[in-house]
Amino acid sequence: MTEMVYGTVPPRPGEAVLPRWWRTLDKVSLACVIALFAFGMLLGFAASIPLAERNGLPPFHYVQRQIVFGSAGLLVMVMISMMRVEQARRLGVLLFIIAFSGLVLLPFFGTDFGKGATRWFSLGFGSVQPAEFLKPGFVVLAAWLLAASNDINGPPGRSISLLMMVVILGFLVMQPDYGQAALILFAWAVMYFIGGAPMILVLMLFGVAAAGGVVAYNMSDHVAGRINGFLSSEIDPRTQLGYATNAIREGGLFGVGVGEGSVKWSLPDAHTDFIIAVAAEEYGLLMVVAIITLYATVTWRSLVRLSRDRDIFVRLAGSGLVLLFAAQAVINMGVAVRLLPAKGMTLPFVSYGGSSVVASGIALGILFALTRSRPQGQIEDAFIRRGLR
Repeated sequence: MTEMVYGTVPPRPGEAVLPRWWRTLDKVSLACVIALFAFGMLLGFAASIPLAERNGLPPFHYVQRQIVFGSAGLLVMVMISMMRVEQARRLGVLLFIIAFSGLVLLPFFGTDFGKGATRWFSLGFGSVQPAEFLKPGFVVLAAWLLAASNDINGPPGRSISLLMMVVILGFLVMQPDYGQAALILFAWAVMYFIGGAPMILVLMLFGVAAAGGVVAYNMSDHVAGRINGFLSSEIDPRTQLGYATNAIREGGLFGVGVGEGSVKWSLPDAHTDFIIAVAAEEYGLLMVVAIITLYATVTWRSLVRLSRDRDIFVRLAGSGLVLLFAAQAVINMGVAVRLLPAKGMTLPFVSYGGSSVVASGIALGILFALTRSRPQGQIEDAFIRRGLR
């Protein structure tokens, strides 16, 4: 019985926190995240200088801020990754409560910074986007509810999480922020499906989302303009997509050279939404492939670890978090290469943005806490031992 509880990773009585954390952590994924941040800083030196010049700020103003934000995000990630599963779950629930409260207050106290969408709280020295922090918090809370619904006499977790998701989507559409709404829907649908929901229900949900997209297209000139631009056979070279497409084409395999790119002077969001275009132009396809490989490595290794875990909450929450991380990266890069309609969304740990990098640090910190090797062992251990008995 002891073997079935402890599995293949026996505890070490009296072991200090740091050695235990390092022994059980997925160190390859941690190294990939640090490498992503390093790439982000390298690209930030190129992409943010033109923005600082346009705003009358010192050349490295945004680079210095990103160093502070990124260091905070990495520190938070490491600290959270040391938590036990129960502690990580409580943190996620608390984060959801705070972020959702902020989301509700946005229409009254938020600002749009002239971008036409009220998504931020202005703090004077910076800004906070509640939706960035809401995503990991909602994933953890929804996973907890979905897992609890499998217990005997457990709560109706599926129904409660569905209702919460619909309410959140409503607030996000009011901003409007269709990109974050799509990510929330995607993460919930993934967890709902992994938790044992019939495929037909998931397809129906995406059908409702598609219908909502049609309504948004007909009701919003902004949404219609972006979709029409995406569907058009020709690209206006004076648009953001036009500049990004040309930059990627000019970069080729090895790039035009460090600091030699021109797209950063044309794109207002070169340091955030279109950072991958800067990478492609100055460093070429090789850097883009390297960045994609880092995201894919974190995603694959996390999913493999999660698939072996015997705790349903860990599997649901971890899958939701890592696929949220991967989906955001896919959307950002997909927009830049015109595989998806234009949508303002950062590239996790690479793009500039305080809320984005700190929220990503929290999300991956919780993910690393869930994917650490723990005494209960892997899901196949029980079946192997039962066959040997």
